Amino acid sequence: MATVCFYFQVHQPCRLRRYSIFNADHQYFDHEKNEQICQKVAHKCYKPAMSLLLDLIEVHDKRFRCSFSVSGIALEQFEQYSPEVLELLHRLNDTGCVEFLAETYYHSLAFLYSRAEFARQIKMHEQKIGELFGQQPSVFRNTELIYNNEVARFAANMGFKGVVCEGVDRLLGHRSPAFLYLPPNLSTPVLLLKNYRLSDDIAFRFGNRAWPEWPLTADRFANWINDINGTGYVANLFMDFETLGEHQWEDTGIFHFLEDLPGKVMSRPGNDFATVSEVIDRFPTSGEYDVPQLTSWADTERDLSAWLGNSMQSNALTEIYRLESAVVAKGDPELLDDWRRLQTSDHFYYMCTKYFADGDVHKYFIPYDSPYDSYINFMNVMDNLRGRLRMASVAS
Repeated sequence: MATVCFYFQVHQPCRLRRYSIFNADHQYFDHEKNEQICQKVAHKCYKPAMSLLLDLIEVHDKRFRCSFSVSGIALEQFEQYSPEVLELLHRLNDTGCVEFLAETYYHSLAFLYSRAEFARQIKMHEQKIGELFGQQPSVFRNTELIYNNEVARFAANMGFKGVVCEGVDRLLGHRSPAFLYLPPNLSTPVLLLKNYRLSDDIAFRFGNRAWPEWPLTADRFANWINDINGTGYVANLFMDFETLGEHQWEDTGIFHFLEDLPGKVMSRPGNDFATVSEVIDRFPTSGEYDVPQLTSWADTERDLSAWLGNSMQSNALTEIYRLESAVVAKGDPELLDDWRRLQTSDHFYYMCTKYFADGDVHKYFIPYDSPYDSYINFMNVMDNLRGRLRMASVAS
């Protein structure tokens, strides 16, 4: 049998306003733009795609199953700007066919700079998922699927039974991401590895008319999944949920593809769908996946260069985490929340200067005239945040 494990990441950052060094107010975030983008993506992606998932669960008698991780700041924006999206998530949760994973609440890179803050944000996210959906996440995904052996040890210490991460060719060697693995010298967490070839066929290549496989049909893709039979257990299809309708527009046929896919997959004997926990509970592990260096699901390198590839990014990240002890010690909820929203990985992605190989991908997501403008804007905000901390120290 071949089991399909769909995992969708849902995230919307809190984008910064254009902030001059001469600004003195503490309103760092562009609420109007964030609302506009949230509602636009809800119209193009979240509402039609989640409604389609609900239909697929019903049509296929709950045999269609999938998993989500939704960042805490995305959930907050749905509550504020697009409550109908949150209602659809509630309806998906009520089917019993959808599992929610844990992640950092602010979609941050805290693991790289502060394990204490990393743990705090995971706990915050778990609490939010419990309050909204009544689920206690048992599987963890780090921001941007950033992973190494130390992430696995940390996740084990926090009680997670599984971690989703990238299946990197140079680390797998001749082995397949269609099996489950363990970290070196650990019995948990079980590792589910993204099948990047099949995932990227949907997430990146689906609408590309120059791709030799275009147009991709559900029947052909189901055949590729069926080929896993005898050579593995699971097709881990991990992708941004915005793939459906936002990155791959409706006119590419992406919704029709998804609508047809479950029936085509399950028409092959023994093939089915499962959530991440169901995959972990169903299949044995097949050896160790040793990841001594940090990896991610980004770009062709599968490394951290999209967020830490230049001195601007490194400086901005170092400066934001340098404030941790002072911000946490103050205990000011507004200051703490602003500091944490500035940790969101997107801010540093916007500073990326990788305009070769995957340059167009980065340019598409940068809402500034250049990465340098992004850096200057971010550091202007940081300067104001430091000023607030100094004033708070004097006042106390």
